[in-house]
Amino acid sequence: MSSSASPSPPASPALSLSSTLRDHSLDDEELGLAKGLEPVQPKRGLHPALHIANWIFFSNLTILFNKWIIDSAGFRYPILLTCWHLVFSAIATQILARFTSLLDSRHKLPMTPRLYMRTICPIGVFYSASLVCSNLVYLYLSVAFIQMVKSAAPVAVLFASWAWGVADPSLSSLINILVIVAGVTLASLGEIQFSLIGFLFQIVGIVFEAIRIVMIQVMLSAEGLRMDPLVGLYYYAPVCAAMNLLVALFTEIPRIQWEEVSHIGFGVLFLNALIAFMLNVASVFLIGKTSGLVMTLAGILKNILLIAISILIWHTKITFVQVLGYTIALIGLTYYSIGHGQLSKSAQIAVSWASKRLPSPSTPLSPRRVFSLVVLAMAGCLVVLTMRRYDAVGVHALRTGS
Repeated sequence: MSSSASPSPPASPALSLSSTLRDHSLDDEELGLAKGLEPVQPKRGLHPALHIANWIFFSNLTILFNKWIIDSAGFRYPILLTCWHLVFSAIATQILARFTSLLDSRHKLPMTPRLYMRTICPIGVFYSASLVCSNLVYLYLSVAFIQMVKSAAPVAVLFASWAWGVADPSLSSLINILVIVAGVTLASLGEIQFSLIGFLFQIVGIVFEAIRIVMIQVMLSAEGLRMDPLVGLYYYAPVCAAMNLLVALFTEIPRIQWEEVSHIGFGVLFLNALIAFMLNVASVFLIGKTSGLVMTLAGILKNILLIAISILIWHTKITFVQVLGYTIALIGLTYYSIGHGQLSKSAQIAVSWASKRLPSPSTPLSPRRVFSLVVLAMAGCLVVLTMRRYDAVGVHALRTGS
């Protein structure tokens, strides 16, 4: 997700692949965090915790803002909205390239027209398709359920890497991803407002994103090209905008009404695109500030916060089965992303730190117990929120006599 973690004991079989692929992937929500592309090392900066909080804020705000515009505000043109974001990003990166030093690293890339057509354009096609699907799904599914399904993304990446020959299949990796699939399946079965069309859009978007990530690994790494998030956006945004516009010409442009655009307001659309772009700026200052372990855990925390906030905003009904399924998927995702060795080492450090600052308990804490408590605490937040939601529904039903 960002710079690699410090050397540690051997992790899970999937760790080396997942960390490598994360080093080349952008966040699947509106050109979000480029997980570990070439680190940008500012000479001075804020505390890493503030950069993490900044990234979580803009990432979740972008998703919630997109959902509100496409669903709640009635601007049901997700392809055009994505195209607008990309046009804004293309213009903004051009301005930054000319008047700031944020994109100076692009001069180190041996980019030629032939290389651009061979690498950037093909990857941009899948990137565009991934972004379109990511926004189309807001028409059909809740933000909470979307995030639950997205936890299956590493499964698609791993299968794509096996098909491309980037990684060799292994039984341990297969078992790990089956746990994630089982959790997502359980969460899907518990979804009250399930939409097959929306679910398929999300799965297709995940598949496109997985192919794009592996293509970056195969095509760009082979050419020795590594980009930070803004430089990647500098090259990808024009291609993706053109692809989205081509699709919109035959789907959304013929039926859009100017009154619908004016109803939303250009100011709102401008602010929406600006926030999506600021997510990339936040990513630049975040990368290189923390380890891969911290970034992975921050991403999990971000998703849990996003689910909780979306439930409060849209009063989404979450069942206990969904909470259980998502918890299982999170456990599998954490193990997949970090690995047993890194988890054990981190838990030992946490136990050592706590033992020096807290009174000695009657029963010593083992690393496994610490990790279990952390997972249960995260799941407990969702359980409590779900129960409170159902209590509120029950009270309402009693008052109305239904």
